[in-house]
Amino acid sequence: MSEAPPAVPQLLAGVPRGRVLVFAPHPDDEAAGPGGALCLHRQQGDPVRVVVATDGVAGDPDGRYDKQTYTNLRRAESRAGLRALGVDDVSFWGFPDSCTLSASDIELGVQHATAAIAVMQPDLIYLPWRLEGHPDHHALHTIVVQAMARASYRGAAWGYEVWHAMVPDLILDITAVVERKRAAMLAHQSQIAYVRYDHCMLGLNAYRSLIHHRGQGYGEAFCIVQAGR
Repeated sequence: MSEAPPAVPQLLAGVPRGRVLVFAPHPDDEAAGPGGALCLHRQQGDPVRVVVATDGVAGDPDGRYDKQTYTNLRRAESRAGLRALGVDDVSFWGFPDSCTLSASDIELGVQHATAAIAVMQPDLIYLPWRLEGHPDHHALHTIVVQAMARASYRGAAWGYEVWHAMVPDLILDITAVVERKRAAMLAHQSQIAYVRYDHCMLGLNAYRSLIHHRGQGYGEAFCIVQAGR
């Protein structure tokens, strides 16, 4: 007998209220993945803090930019993109980008993530979902899940998609703020110069309106990593 089809994802008209902590693998994933959700959180007054794990130096494979200032450029783009979403609280761990991680590297990341959770005391954590194809995304998922356990975190945690589409648990309607998400992604001009990921992500967001809104509008998909209290 064939397996049953997956359940229809729950439609969310808005985001839950509370303190929000976002883990992004690179400068720009915070906009490309849950950017619409973050904008909606800020519109209702929720505190939102973004943590960017890596320096993003692998984002210039052709060497188009000055190596000495490239990290600062990526951070400036991240801040500008977040301003478009109404977010002004961001920190950068500065870990190397696109490296093979050892057990000690993972442990260092877990320590940083555990500290970030302890300081922010979030009600909701956004993190890459578990089957993200990019190794940095996958590693950060592993790191944050371990950190949540170490911190005895009891709040909710939602996984977001960037590199690989998921079969979601939740679809959040972001139609009202999609132009702000577009602006946030376009702030990352060093990345747009290589890949029009804004086009791809908004296409994915448009597709997420298929089930509940008959293909009209935009949505962001999430899987429930932890349901929370």
